[in-house]
Amino acid sequence: MRPGCLRKFFFLLLGIFFMAPAGCESMRYYSHIASGQMHIVNQRQSIREMIAAPGTDPQLKRQLQQILEIRNFAQKELFLPVGSHYLSYTELDRPYVVWNVSAAPEFSFAPKTWYYPFIGHAAYRGYFSKDMALRCAEQLEKQGLDVYVGGVTAYSTLGWFSDTVFSTIIRRDESGTAALIFHELAHQILYVSDDTTFNESFATAVEQEGLRRWMAAKGNPLGYQAYVLQGQRRQAFLTLVSKYHEKLAELYRQEYLPPEEMRRRKAALFADMRDEYAHLKADWHGYASYDNWFDTTLNNAKLNSVGTYYDLVPAFTQLLTSQDGSLEAFYAECRILAGLPKSERNRRLLSLQPPAVADASPVGQTARR
Repeated sequence: MRPGCLRKFFFLLLGIFFMAPAGCESMRYYSHIASGQMHIVNQRQSIREMIAAPGTDPQLKRQLQQILEIRNFAQKELFLPVGSHYLSYTELDRPYVVWNVSAAPEFSFAPKTWYYPFIGHAAYRGYFSKDMALRCAEQLEKQGLDVYVGGVTAYSTLGWFSDTVFSTIIRRDESGTAALIFHELAHQILYVSDDTTFNESFATAVEQEGLRRWMAAKGNPLGYQAYVLQGQRRQAFLTLVSKYHEKLAELYRQEYLPPEEMRRRKAALFADMRDEYAHLKADWHGYASYDNWFDTTLNNAKLNSVGTYYDLVPAFTQLLTSQDGSLEAFYAECRILAGLPKSERNRRLLSLQPPAVADASPVGQTARR
């Protein structure tokens, strides 16, 4: 990390401590976050130095070399602002970087929120320790809330300081690693604070186009086809979750039902959801990436964790096509969209959606109401 970034990081930590809500529990939490992030900073190693070192594991060395190639491609061919991102590697002794805790009432999707300095309110509590996350979840469950604890393999600092390559992602296949890096670097181009769907759809569109070009350059069209197929299955999963999210929301609007009946119908809908997933994956030829998600407890908080982040991807893809595939022109148009009020931004993007997609899009339905 460069000295300037270290200074920025320390100022951020000072802001957290002086602006955090009063109370021992708040201070313990922010102390945990600060020490966890500092541990990651201190564990970073230069990728170039690791590649040059004779003692580096040969397989890891190849994977790190590939990271540099992906990074170089992102800069030269995709015009992404790589800066000093992904030049360091951080080895972790755990499967996830952080664990996020989210919660919601038993009969509502209104998420519990927490306040953070600089960020504002967010519908999750992040921990570098799984044990601490589980203790937080236990306390929330005692309050009668639906709770979900989910692991995160990587995150972007959105420019606060240089992003690192975590051991939690280094052993992905080539397409998965490249897709993640292209996606996270796209967030460096633009990020709108009030529009997650816009941000994630934009980054996903860049990820998809970037990976298509990367695989073409590598002479690996089958790798891109596998990535596309995985994306189709992800979309089918998201559609299924969205369907039952709406069914449950309709149930919760029936406030005249006694709690016991509401609880029974809720459980029945989750059982139906599992059955529908079993039918869905029957045609996936053994692909089982979502099995664990369905095998563990289903509740409102868990459904909330699955965002409809990809609704506007077809619109962004069409916008790129309208710019004759020029990524630089595409980025310029997206920056213009980012500067518009959210309603106008959605209106313009929905005008680019293919009719069938626009009719099915939750964003589109919201805009028409």
